Amino acid sequence: MTKKTANSLLTGTISRRGFAFGLVGLGAAAALPLSAIAQGAGGSAAAQKIADHFSSVKTMMGEFVQFGPRGEQTGGKFFIERPGKLRFNFEDPSPIRVIADGANVVIGNMKLKTWDLYPLSKTPLSLLLAERIDLSDQMVRGVREEPDLTTIVLGNRTVFGDSTITMMFDSSTYELRQWTITDAQNKDTTVMIYNVKNGVAFDDRVFRIPYDEVRKI
Repeated sequence: MTKKTANSLLTGTISRRGFAFGLVGLGAAAALPLSAIAQGAGGSAAAQKIADHFSSVKTMMGEFVQFGPRGEQTGGKFFIERPGKLRFNFEDPSPIRVIADGANVVIGNMKLKTWDLYPLSKTPLSLLLAERIDLSDQMVRGVREEPDLTTIVLGNRTVFGDSTITMMFDSSTYELRQWTITDAQNKDTTVMIYNVKNGVAFDDRVFRIPYDEVRKI
């Protein structure tokens, strides 16, 4: 996993260091074309119920497998605390760490001691980590309900341009299965999660960004 792949998942764009943060993307199976998903203002009551359930899960951790736009694959462990906090530890030999502290998100290379810093509010990840996912507002780009999966596409053209985040939930358990960030070039990065535990208590250090090191870059 390169730092390049890490940036794509984060920003939904091609950064100056390449597409680095792509924690989601598995082709057609992972990210349904927006045209295949019912579009309109808001989602159904059933979809909102699923979104409310996900929003009620304040902390979660588990393992992930990430698929990049060119089929590259990597994995690791993730940690989420709502609102706004996230950490991805990529498995060896990748030196990449991704940390969001509620205000900013950084991509760090632990080997090279380099960091990229972004305002969290400017990345599609902010929608995944929001206090509540409201399907009645302008963020909703589409909803598709099936017996086994409910797919919700969120975006904000004013903030993220054409980038979107597609979240897929189990229709019966309401659990998040994966998400895909599609960038302005229509390239997907998909993250599938498993072995998930909810209601975990985290030490504050888990989501602490080392600003002193970041500012030295």
